[in-house]
Amino acid sequence: MTNQANTLRIVAGDLRSRRITFPANGAIRPTGDRIRETLFNWLQGHTHNSVCLDLFAGSGALGIEAISRGANEVMFIEKESSIASALRSNLELLNITNGHVIDADALSWIKAHNSAKPFDIVFLDPPFSSELLVESCELLERSDMLSSQCRIYIELAQSISEIKLPTNWKSVKGKQAGHIYYYLISREVQ
Repeated sequence: MTNQANTLRIVAGDLRSRRITFPANGAIRPTGDRIRETLFNWLQGHTHNSVCLDLFAGSGALGIEAISRGANEVMFIEKESSIASALRSNLELLNITNGHVIDADALSWIKAHNSAKPFDIVFLDPPFSSELLVESCELLERSDMLSSQCRIYIELAQSISEIKLPTNWKSVKGKQAGHIYYYLISREVQ
């Protein structure tokens, strides 16, 4: 029997109410149902036919939700091999063929990756205790990976005003749920 703490449901779209499971691992902090629902309400009009990057994939909840809501393709980057394997199993179980799981460290992957298709939506939800968020934002902005109209979702344990984002990244929406702050960022081409 699966521990309820290690399952979550897809909120809406073609896969609505389907459940995914993930390993009991402290490195996984899946984005909750209500936050995902709010995020995808913010992204309404941007998700359909988009190419997405779930950079610190974990459970894959954000990327799978995007696929459920009409994203063309999602790239999931996850460095923990057991978590990446569970994510692959979930994609297979849900018959998702347009999701690609890459076992890699997020920062190393950005540095080495040349994007054939720029990403329209990026989900950034690194471990809260790390300094990965600011560096990944800077690396992404310097890369060729982001479309000119890219939307970036950021989830963190502090107000976004406390971190340094690229100057052309503007917060368009933001909320707080308990100790979690989450924002939708618009990338403006310089």
